[in-house]
Amino acid sequence: MKRTKSLLLSLLLLLLLLVSGCSDSATAQNENNSDNINPPTITSELTLDDDGKNASEKYQNVANAQEEQGSITDSAEQKQPSELSQNTFSLADVPAYNGKAYVAINNNEPFFSQADYTTQSFERYSSLDSLGRCGVAFANVGKDIMPTEDRGDISSVTPSGWKNKNYGDLIDGGYLYNRCHLLGFQLTGENANEKNLITGTRYLNIEGMLPFENMVADYIKETDNHVLYRVTPIFEGSNLLASGVLMEGHSVEDEGEGISFCVYCYNVQPNIILDYATGESYAEGASEEAKDETSSNTNQPVAAAPTPESTPTPEPEPTTPAGTPVETPTQTADYILNTNTHKFHYPDCSSVKSMKESNKEYFTGSREEIINRGYDPCGRCNP
Repeated sequence: MKRTKSLLLSLLLLLLLLVSGCSDSATAQNENNSDNINPPTITSELTLDDDGKNASEKYQNVANAQEEQGSITDSAEQKQPSELSQNTFSLADVPAYNGKAYVAINNNEPFFSQADYTTQSFERYSSLDSLGRCGVAFANVGKDIMPTEDRGDISSVTPSGWKNKNYGDLIDGGYLYNRCHLLGFQLTGENANEKNLITGTRYLNIEGMLPFENMVADYIKETDNHVLYRVTPIFEGSNLLASGVLMEGHSVEDEGEGISFCVYCYNVQPNIILDYATGESYAEGASEEAKDETSSNTNQPVAAAPTPESTPTPEPEPTTPAGTPVETPTQTADYILNTNTHKFHYPDCSSVKSMKESNKEYFTGSREEIINRGYDPCGRCNP
């Protein structure tokens, strides 16, 4: 009997050892298999970043993106700003400068995607590249991010290609270059932000970009709407001086009825020849010695900007692209009514110049008559 019990205990012990060995083997096998599983990695390559004003709009980091993979949201925190690709815009599509400061691109239709549109204000700026050059500046401009204080000093910023010269009477103000805001100060209140300042000619700043900045600012002040607004500096190769900027704008709440444009503004200066590789320049007709000194720094040819025959403002065509500044036809009127915003203006108000012709009503009569029709006075010209 004792022998039988001993034999049974021995068999039981053997079974226990066998079970334990199988378990260890299975565990080891599972551990070996886990080494062959590579969990998916989500990377986030952001070329645009926030300016720090709106902390709630910071992009999620990679760890958060992994945790929230697959979720879809309309919030500003999750929305990735769109950028221009080589498939949508190419400098080869831009005609040679012919005396006008800007030209319509893509039939004057901006390249925004549907995902870009929001009624939340934001502003985002690209980090400088390895050559110290600015990239895309992107904003949804609303009254809440427009400046409430006077513009500050920006002289501490030295943008790429900054080789400034004083050409006296050849240029209004003398100096060739301005520190050009990509997102104009009157729109976002940015001062010495190196991510928002490029080297631009006086001509680019005043004749090219400013009319559109004024148009957008006036529209927002009058309507309290938002304008999706993007400015992309265009650099060829490793040039330090931008060839120009692509400007896009589209009013959000009225779906582009008030503002809609897509233009390329030329970074040129009449009577001055620019070396875009370095930012150096010289006046037309300068000595060969001066030309050789400038040209020796680049293998690319430099070209002079032809002198415009008249003010470089696009001439009205039979069908005027929405939101593009045009010259107002001469008509006699006491006031100009904006039938879209229901504001009325003096005929010489700056807002009238940027108003769509289809929204204008030339009115002769008293101020009281207009108010009785439900119109409000413009806050800019105070008629």
